[in-house]
Amino acid sequence: MGMFCYQCQEAVGGVGCKVAGACGKVESTSNLQDLLVFMLRGISLYQEAAIEKNGKGSREADIFVTESLFATITNANFDDEDFITRIKGAIILRDKLKAEYGSLVNSSYDALTWSTENVQEFHAKAAEVGVQSIENEDVRSLRELAIYGLKGIAAYAHHAYVIAKENQEVFNQMHTTLASTTRELSLEDMIAVVMKTGELAVSTMALLDEANTSTYGNPELSEVNIGVGTNPGILISGHDLKDIEQLLEQTKGTGVDVYTHSEMLPAHYYPKFKQHEHLRGNYGGAWWTQAKEFETFNGPIVMTTNCIVPVKDSYRNRIYTTGVVGYPGVARVAEAGEKKDFTAIIEQAKKCAAPIEIETGKIVGGFAHSQVMALADKVVDAVKSGAIKKFIVMAGCDGRQKGRNYYTDLAESLPKDTVILTAGCAKFRYNKLELGDIGGIPRVLDAGQCNDSYSLAVIALKLKEVFGLDDINDLPIEYDIAWYEQKAVTVLLALLHLGVKGIRLGPTLPAFLSPNVVKVLVENFNIKPIGTVEEDLADMMK
Repeated sequence: MGMFCYQCQEAVGGVGCKVAGACGKVESTSNLQDLLVFMLRGISLYQEAAIEKNGKGSREADIFVTESLFATITNANFDDEDFITRIKGAIILRDKLKAEYGSLVNSSYDALTWSTENVQEFHAKAAEVGVQSIENEDVRSLRELAIYGLKGIAAYAHHAYVIAKENQEVFNQMHTTLASTTRELSLEDMIAVVMKTGELAVSTMALLDEANTSTYGNPELSEVNIGVGTNPGILISGHDLKDIEQLLEQTKGTGVDVYTHSEMLPAHYYPKFKQHEHLRGNYGGAWWTQAKEFETFNGPIVMTTNCIVPVKDSYRNRIYTTGVVGYPGVARVAEAGEKKDFTAIIEQAKKCAAPIEIETGKIVGGFAHSQVMALADKVVDAVKSGAIKKFIVMAGCDGRQKGRNYYTDLAESLPKDTVILTAGCAKFRYNKLELGDIGGIPRVLDAGQCNDSYSLAVIALKLKEVFGLDDINDLPIEYDIAWYEQKAVTVLLALLHLGVKGIRLGPTLPAFLSPNVVKVLVENFNIKPIGTVEEDLADMMK
């Protein structure tokens, strides 16, 4: 059967995973994901026709495509049965759209049918439509770059609409972009599609920022406990703030504490969540350390979005998935409409021991754009006086590779007149270091989750305005971005759309970028791979 996947930073040999995914994904799952994305491209062709006729397509298709793209992000879903169900749903939805809008000119997207006997046909079809079905490496590279950007956009759009914020234009543009990957376009036109994806990334991240802040308040300067209490606990990981909202409401008064893990850490920065005294603290570090931390936590764990890794038997009976997350043999959170029922998980938690303490102390965060703008006068004065020489944006993802020690070493080596701006789980490489402050301004300003990288763009644009500059690249800001999965690709495209140049990207350049595409990015945006800490530090501080 075989597989080929190179959508994440761990692509084997810097080329791709051909036997099994470095993430733990097996070939059958990889192939089903490829086939699902193929079907979504066909649905978007129908949606594009509907948009041209009515200004919008099917609401059902908007949500289905968004959630299904999200499900194919690295470390989100490892469950073949779930993908078979989604492919079946895609066939049914395609046929509904076909009945309304007629057959497609490109009939290959209409060819797949459903029966309980043709699951093997799915695997065979996947080999025909997967990444390597496109022979021209530049075409393949640009198409996948747009699709991976859309996967991150889908994640952010999903987070927004579950808390009742959406924009029809976001859905429309997602379909238009996805449909464009079915056509033979010139390289120039494909580059234009990629750049348009960056524009869509910015607007979607802005939409999510509005959704989060209007629902939970603006993140504020906060100290987060990293020790433990004596009560039993539930650990919640991932990114979905709606899920932690419901969990906190349902655990109120039960004697069960709630702890965040990895990208859920920024929940502590929102005023609405801070009202819950039983939101005890953050447990552990980035996503890839979870296997060890989930063992010592003792209580149930809820995985709300991507970032799950292959589950160990030692905690299999107390880990739960929800939303787009799936893992074979792992229980799901019960759902009734828009409400999720955590009753069974709470009752299990009551029978568990309190978490084992693995560290003590506090983490300081909450520096989204509203909080930083509240400190604007102090920040501007510090820059003008020379107390702050440079801002270093070290946002993005963490990962397993030893080479990621680069980010810890760089943080420790930065001069004391520099400030780190961060968002995403990359911060776990340095957010527990004692780096001090500059005139009361912490030297690590954490804006939140990876999707909160929008705040870093807002901060940069505001500083550009304050200092009366014409070009964002004239600011004393350097970009040293760590990436792992497709939401980081979305953030990168957003920065390129905003005109940011000179971004360092690491720990390796994406395997899906062909040499010619890399050349375009270097020539137009001066993107470059990270080097040694010493070399990069010297260049940054020029």
